[in-house]
Amino acid sequence: MEPRTVLNEKFFIVTRGKSRKGFCRGCIGRIESETKRGEFVGLLYGGNSNPGTPKNGGLVKIEDMYPLTRHQAQLLLFISSASRRLELLCNPQLFSAICELSQDDLVVVKHKNGHLPGLVKNLMQIGRKDNKDDLYMLAFEVEFVVSLNRKAVTRNSCIANIGSCAQPATENRTEQSLTQNQSLSSVPLEVGSMVEVVSNSGITVYGVIRWLGVPGGKTGEWAGIELDYDVKGCSDGMYGGQRFFTCKEKRALFVPITKCSPDGRFLSASTGKEILKSTDTTPVPPYEDTDEDVPPIPESEAPFLLVGKMKGIQGHINSCYLDATLFSLFSSSVTLDGICKKPADTDQPITCTLRAIVNRLRRQGFVPAESVMNFRTHLGCDTFRTEEKDPEEFITVLFQKVLCTEPLLKLRSKRETSQGAYTFQIFLEKEQMGQIPTVQQLMDTSCLSGDLKFETMPSCLIVQMPRFGNKYKMFSHIIPSLKLDITDLLYNSPRECFVCGRLAEYECLQCLPDRKLQPGRIKQYCTTCNAQIHNHPSRQGHSPSALAVPVEVPTDTPVPRHTMELFAVLCIQTSHYVSFVKYGSDAHSWIFFDSMADRCDDQSGYNIPEVRACPELGDFLSQPEEELSQANPSQAPELVRRLLCDSYMFLYQSSTTCFESQTVRSLKCV
Repeated sequence: MEPRTVLNEKFFIVTRGKSRKGFCRGCIGRIESETKRGEFVGLLYGGNSNPGTPKNGGLVKIEDMYPLTRHQAQLLLFISSASRRLELLCNPQLFSAICELSQDDLVVVKHKNGHLPGLVKNLMQIGRKDNKDDLYMLAFEVEFVVSLNRKAVTRNSCIANIGSCAQPATENRTEQSLTQNQSLSSVPLEVGSMVEVVSNSGITVYGVIRWLGVPGGKTGEWAGIELDYDVKGCSDGMYGGQRFFTCKEKRALFVPITKCSPDGRFLSASTGKEILKSTDTTPVPPYEDTDEDVPPIPESEAPFLLVGKMKGIQGHINSCYLDATLFSLFSSSVTLDGICKKPADTDQPITCTLRAIVNRLRRQGFVPAESVMNFRTHLGCDTFRTEEKDPEEFITVLFQKVLCTEPLLKLRSKRETSQGAYTFQIFLEKEQMGQIPTVQQLMDTSCLSGDLKFETMPSCLIVQMPRFGNKYKMFSHIIPSLKLDITDLLYNSPRECFVCGRLAEYECLQCLPDRKLQPGRIKQYCTTCNAQIHNHPSRQGHSPSALAVPVEVPTDTPVPRHTMELFAVLCIQTSHYVSFVKYGSDAHSWIFFDSMADRCDDQSGYNIPEVRACPELGDFLSQPEEELSQANPSQAPELVRRLLCDSYMFLYQSSTTCFESQTVRSLKCV
């Protein structure tokens, strides 16, 4: 098999895939040729004797690499640790800023004495170049500035480690006009705003506001800021013993909001509006689709592949309902893979388009808006391309027209009629529930009130909350149930007595809210317990109904529980949909996705999707149910509060499917 030569010089860094002889994660290489199978033959840089001299690296797949310019490759080559290279690459704003540093730029450098300001004096070439294939390593010569007063500075020469450099600072604030400072101070700040804070020592630090509020013991509004780099004395999102958000250690700074100013690097002096350049986000590597289906992203790879800006699915023209739904269903769950894996020659064009989107998301961690717009044009209605929609409308079209599958749910009503559905809508009276209900309580109450049962155990259950878009919601907050027990919601299935555990023969709707009998839990009883419970004066007016008890089931046989596990939540706030996804078995394996988190407003103009790690959600949901019911949502971290307040749909998969998913991931990582 003769490889065909690649003419253009192309450098890359290996970002994923199993370690193999030659290339592994964090290695830097250069493409030499491409095989007919679509794999690349590359040279490997980073040897111990001379890192700039290449050696044979073997084969590497395109989905396992990330393209680099020669300049980027030389800068990363100076970092000896492969993990540090990948860590820097995961911070696109920092990496982009480092690549653009030039002489006399003001920077902040990590030093043994703390973070110190300095001036870039020279870009140094390190190593030797014995032949044309060799690379120099690049590093910056920085002169430390003891004082920010440019008229009187003391300098010390050093070579800054590129992995420790901060983004370039702006010129001395004393050189900016008073008029500009006044205009910037009037710009409103909110969660997500890029800001700068001048420390008591005169050093300016930069970051993004992750939380706003009044911490305990303080007065006035404070901001919790995730900094661009480590600063001694900062935390990981904790302040005063309470967690407000989660980030890397030494990155969280809490200050009064009055000390924050809009980030001057991204502001127009005349308007005070944020300006983002296309260089502020990492370029997306090219993608070639293959016929091979890509499995869900393993838990170990999800944080690197998904977390960051220009990650997930890029939004465009009111597409957030579709972006959030697709990301929730397909990024990390195997629930729907069996439906999608049909012979390719039997697929419709729209199904092939969906498969390409899913494969690209799982292989590359990013799907551009063009791919999604192509999918939207095939959905059969022009409004899907331009107008706002609700996820349930899209889900119905997705399963009916795109996947051509039967309804996910088969529901049986009191009249013994069976009907199919793709989602389950909660219907109940607000008075039937407490102030902050759980999803389990809502499910139980809704099914009993409507006398509905599931004919079979669903593999995927999408539960829609009692609200109408962003205009009306019945409950101000809803607590997610990590496990949903539907044993008592299955038709003609054995159930155990709520009191003694024997085979149940009756159930009672009026007992559901009884505060003496675990309110919100379905109550079914054996004959003996049914008589005893309803002998109480407060329950004598109840009307328990008889259950269809399977004849072959012994009365003293333990009843197996049928549970489902939460894998995603869709939320809505002011007509904008976002999602939370659980990407693994660990309690903290949660991510938050927003397809339109930011926007580049240059001539091209495009939305910047973002995926953020959200381990604080795992901390919150790991509390006992009794503590959750008494928690104050307003005191929860920002993203946790958003989920509790804005939840629209909860997505569950059967515990069996979840176990199979974890097994597949484990085998893939072996």
